[in-house]
Amino acid sequence: MTENYEEYTINGNDELKIQPTKIMKQNPAYAGFWMRFWAYLLDLIMIFSINGILIKPIFRGLGFSLSDGGMFSAYSIVSGIVFYAYFIFMTKFFQQTIGKMVFGLKVVPLKGETLGWGTIIFREGIGRYISATITILYTVVAFTPKKQGLHDIFADTSVVHERRQVTEPAY
Repeated sequence: MTENYEEYTINGNDELKIQPTKIMKQNPAYAGFWMRFWAYLLDLIMIFSINGILIKPIFRGLGFSLSDGGMFSAYSIVSGIVFYAYFIFMTKFFQQTIGKMVFGLKVVPLKGETLGWGTIIFREGIGRYISATITILYTVVAFTPKKQGLHDIFADTSVVHERRQVTEPAY
């Protein structure tokens, strides 16, 4: 897709010269399965670190057990809240998590200009629960044209490479 713009230059005689220029708009580079996978693993490291540095010491300090109750223990519930809150708030305020930041990825809406709370809660909350529950469904990313997971398809979003243009070296 191209757009025409006019470029204004002043030559040595102080005359205004108008020259049309073309600016190319590039289609977004959708992030594939492996880039998203490594970003997700980094996000999991971040979440486990938050739980280990903040949540576990608080629970131990208050005398709560970390293992009583199995999957429905207080620690498991708080860890789950941290997991979902991390993805929801990072995506809402930055359009990317720390894992996506490191790998230069960004969540973008396919329709509209901004990601609303409803879209993000649906994508990161419900969609991530479905992808985490039935892990094989996450591989859908590898086979769709816009590299969308089920949570992306449902929320009408995609993950793209943030910086697509390559800059020339300074020398």
